[in-house]
Amino acid sequence: MIRLAFTIIAGILLGGVVHLVSVLALPRIATQDAYSRLTPITTLNMVVQLPTADPANTLMPYLDPALAIAVCRYDLSGGPLKLTVPVSQAYTSVSFYTRNELAYYAINDRSAGKKVIELDLMTEAQHSDLPEDEEVTAADRLIIDSPSTTGLIVIKALAPEPGLMPQAQATLAASRCGVQTDQPAKQAEAPRGKR
Repeated sequence: MIRLAFTIIAGILLGGVVHLVSVLALPRIATQDAYSRLTPITTLNMVVQLPTADPANTLMPYLDPALAIAVCRYDLSGGPLKLTVPVSQAYTSVSFYTRNELAYYAINDRSAGKKVIELDLMTEAQHSDLPEDEEVTAADRLIIDSPSTTGLIVIKALAPEPGLMPQAQATLAASRCGVQTDQPAKQAEAPRGKR
């Protein structure tokens, strides 16, 4: 009887471990994740609008038909990214995901408090290479540290009525996502400060 109880308990424990390992490993070994599905229709480091969600044509599950959605598939190996998203009349949000679909940052128009959401996306190493600038405060420049060099930025604009969808799509069309080409102000001023 004790041998049977130990066998049952061992089977339950082994089943639990196998289940837990498979659930945790599945996002890393899945071949049709969001990044893979969006790769053929997006351009690297550029904002691309997704088609409106309908039951017959959906790239990803659970897309809301009241939201205009755009995606920027990014690669930070070429340098930090500058993201600029104008705020729509109703609601605008920006979410950041790693290549393995780990959400690590989100901001919306209400928390940004401006007419345009502007931020710099970079790795921790690129952030540590930035020069310190006493004149630039955290409120002036929003810097997001990405835990990986590749990932997705998902931009959503709400159309509270079906007739306002073109306006929400126009907001997303004005969004920009690209590698920064300008140098930080402190680096450009460094030789002048040594005089």
